[in-house]
Amino acid sequence: MFAGRLPAAPPAGSPALVLIAHGSRDPRHAATVEALVRRVHDLRPALEVVTAYLEFCAPRLPQVTGRLAGAPAVAVPLLLNRAFHAKTDIPAALREAGADLPLADVLGPSPLLLDALERRLAEAGLDVGSAAVRAGTGVVLAAAGSSDPAADRATRALAADWQRSRGWAGVEVAYAATAARGARVPEAIGLLRAAGAARVAVAPYLLAPGLLPDRIAAAADGADLTAGVLGAAPEVARLLLRRYDRARRAAADHPSALTA
Repeated sequence: MFAGRLPAAPPAGSPALVLIAHGSRDPRHAATVEALVRRVHDLRPALEVVTAYLEFCAPRLPQVTGRLAGAPAVAVPLLLNRAFHAKTDIPAALREAGADLPLADVLGPSPLLLDALERRLAEAGLDVGSAAVRAGTGVVLAAAGSSDPAADRATRALAADWQRSRGWAGVEVAYAATAARGARVPEAIGLLRAAGAARVAVAPYLLAPGLLPDRIAAAADGADLTAGVLGAAPEVARLLLRRYDRARRAAADHPSALTA
């Protein structure tokens, strides 16, 4: 089990940011989360940022909220969509920990996530700054998939917006989870080829390495390139702070809501 650090006392007058991640048996997951925490700290050094995991990794949420001991804090879920974890798991975990904290919104959708996806495509060798390259490139937005139809609709809406606003030849959604309904990566690649894309890139819409990103990479042989996960991209760090700031401002009229 990966063991992260417990929080120090947050700066006076500044609620701590409690980043709630799911956790994974894969050590790359926690390493990526902690790299993201460092990125957030670099952007706002005076802010106390601490990770709490739901399972598999430490520290768990009760440890973190116990260490905060009633100090002001805002919980920020490290999630892309409002699916089961956001709607059920995290609120239940906060209740079980006795932490009545403001809960920020999930990360998606946001133009910053599109920027982060394009950063990863550029790192994989695609000239994303060229309008001609975009016009000839189809992108597979490879997501986990969810049993929540609203979450999958949000992913498809993001894909449509990405194609429309950034000039890609096409953006097809594919799902990696075995229980998810919808196209798989090879099928999405085939659809883009059939539609006339000169090249196809696979962009994982996932935050950290693990089983599903590995499954996506293994299924992407028919693509011209495959990007890395979003991970600790600067845009993700900025988006976490936006979600934190919005929740903090919303709770400012009710100071008691900020205490664990």
